[in-house]
Amino acid sequence: MAPRKKSTKPASKPQKAKGVINGAGEVVEQPIASTIRENFMPYAMSVILSRAIPEIDGFKPSHRKLLYTMYKMGLLSGARTKSANIVGATMKLNPHGDSAIYDTMVRLSRGYEALLHPYIDSKGNFGKFYSRDMAWAASRYTEAKLAPICAELFRDIDRETVDFVDNYDNTMKEPTLLPATFPSVLVNANTGIAVGMASNICSFNLREVCETTASLIRDPEHDIKSTLPAPDFSGGCQIIYDEDAFGKVYETGKGSIRLRAKYSYDKSANCIDVTAIPASTTCEVIIEKVVDLVKQGKVREISDIRDETGLDGLKITIDLKRGTDPDRLMAKLFKLTTLEDSFACNFNVLIGGVPMVLGIRELLNEWIAFRIECVKRRTYFDRQKKAEKLHLLKGLEKILLDIDKAIRIIRETDEEVEVVPNLMIGFGIDKIQAEYVAEIKLRHLNREYILKRTEDIENLEKEIAELDDILKSKARVKTIIVKELKAVADKYGEPRKSMIIYEDAMGFEAEVEEVPDYACTFFFTKEGYFKKITPQSLRMSGAHKLKDGDEIIQTVEFSNNCDLLFFTDRAQVYKAKAGDFADTKASVLGDYVAAKLGMDEGENAVYMVATKDYKGLLVFAFENGKAAKVPLEAYATKTNRKKLTGAYSDKCPLSGMMFIDEDREILFKASSGRMLLVHTGAVALKTTRSTQGVAVMKLKKGQRLFEIIPYTEGMFAKPQRYRTRSLPALGALPSNEDSMDEQLTLL
Repeated sequence: MAPRKKSTKPASKPQKAKGVINGAGEVVEQPIASTIRENFMPYAMSVILSRAIPEIDGFKPSHRKLLYTMYKMGLLSGARTKSANIVGATMKLNPHGDSAIYDTMVRLSRGYEALLHPYIDSKGNFGKFYSRDMAWAASRYTEAKLAPICAELFRDIDRETVDFVDNYDNTMKEPTLLPATFPSVLVNANTGIAVGMASNICSFNLREVCETTASLIRDPEHDIKSTLPAPDFSGGCQIIYDEDAFGKVYETGKGSIRLRAKYSYDKSANCIDVTAIPASTTCEVIIEKVVDLVKQGKVREISDIRDETGLDGLKITIDLKRGTDPDRLMAKLFKLTTLEDSFACNFNVLIGGVPMVLGIRELLNEWIAFRIECVKRRTYFDRQKKAEKLHLLKGLEKILLDIDKAIRIIRETDEEVEVVPNLMIGFGIDKIQAEYVAEIKLRHLNREYILKRTEDIENLEKEIAELDDILKSKARVKTIIVKELKAVADKYGEPRKSMIIYEDAMGFEAEVEEVPDYACTFFFTKEGYFKKITPQSLRMSGAHKLKDGDEIIQTVEFSNNCDLLFFTDRAQVYKAKAGDFADTKASVLGDYVAAKLGMDEGENAVYMVATKDYKGLLVFAFENGKAAKVPLEAYATKTNRKKLTGAYSDKCPLSGMMFIDEDREILFKASSGRMLLVHTGAVALKTTRSTQGVAVMKLKKGQRLFEIIPYTEGMFAKPQRYRTRSLPALGALPSNEDSMDEQLTLL
């Protein structure tokens, strides 16, 4: 083949992209960095700020647009309307499709049961958050309105408590935040995935959150855990209390919380009823995992499992076999399935348009600052309205002192447009006051009306002074917030749904790891099949069932509570528990080890070792005449690793391997017919699993070591013939007395 010619073109610059067409139709180069900055960064910022991350009021933009639309539709106090109507109206604020809007609506609904305090009072099939397959009905079939608690979200929204901005086509106004009177950001769970960041906020009990916030307002050093002991989930699962984990979540806003399902045992039906599951899983995932464990033989106490969820709520029923301890079984399922799961907390919230991961104290302090601003704006709005009314009444007061003069000015004015200017000149009032006076009806020009208006002036002056005092005093603003929090807690507070439990983790692990121990015999075949048979079954069994051409190469009497090591033809070892394999009979093929343990494609098990204490030695023989001796403890691991690479050297093909309790004599056989008796004590012990070993048998060109077998007394008439004083050695050809035709067969 001719050598490839060197390219004379200059190397392309990786930081530049070609093929960008400018306005004139010319293809020009453009730096990749600027392309990403100009095109991708706006998208990333849009997702972070306008889609995925909640703000301090506890809502994402999609939630806020939907709820505000329903508020403007009068659904806070009116009757329910079709969900399709709500979705259509929301499109005026939210430019996304109807499917995305309806999905948002479903999550906020009472029927979906994802929130501790749902914001939407729903009617119809809205699915369930704990079911993957239970789909919700189309929007044309369901109805909805705002839940009563939404009154706290929109309280005083029309009194300039929050800013309003134009919608996407500048035809409507929408709020940037909702002036919630309670920390909704912590009361209901919220999850969002943005670009390069995410948010996952767990829910807390409303009464506890309000009490904690009020205490924090009174005392900035308040102990949060004393009033807010743990999260609270709508599903009612159990929360495993861990002091360190909770402390990390409370302080940093990041961490993991362990959740556990709630169950009860029905003795009459001999079944377990699971009535609450962790918020991070679904019924289908749990059932599928349990079924898989039963098929694998890891769980044998279950006869049936089914989903009995109905109008009464979630229910997974597990039928037990006779004599099963339900608590012990559940302890095992907690470890092996998502009946016990972790909730990863990430309290990432937008504060003033900047994403921040905050602990609970910092998050509540930010909400308090936000609420203080809302109350101040509401107070200022009320003051301005009262000041405007007082200003009008002050002008009216001047007129009422001389009504006859006012009437005379109006009667003597030739043109209507001159009435207001003449009143302004005659009484020294401004245009706004004059307009107000000019609109007074004749029926109001009486003594009673004059006295009432005078009283209104006095009351307004007192109210304005009171509002001014509130605006000047931060303490009074905080007192108002505390009163509002107490009112919300009293009106909408509910008992905790999630129970807090305390557990000795080490004791639990020990209980789960307990495996029934009984005598059994292991059989391993040349083709890689494994059988575990009890002595009773073995006595009643006949001949072994094997594949054509297969044979049993190892028979080991041991117990069920042990580890099994399966060495493969690719220098790997797979570890399993004997208890992972089901008891079987001689009349079945058994388990195919490669499939059972998930070995690599084309990989086959060639040798098996059973052990409890990892004591003993492994001898590996290679075709080049070398042998390696490795302690079995080199394969013990502190963690439950299922696969170890580098189980032995792969520099030369393996001829055979053998497990021995202590050093002993082993017979080495070469393809030349020579045999060598070697005491393993003469082979140095190596702690490295992948050692290449030492030369044991001398081989001529074209010859190879093909087999090793244990030596037993009486195997040879003159065993000294095959022994040697030093290694490596050639070995000896068999004598006439040693009739071992099967051993001399060349492979």
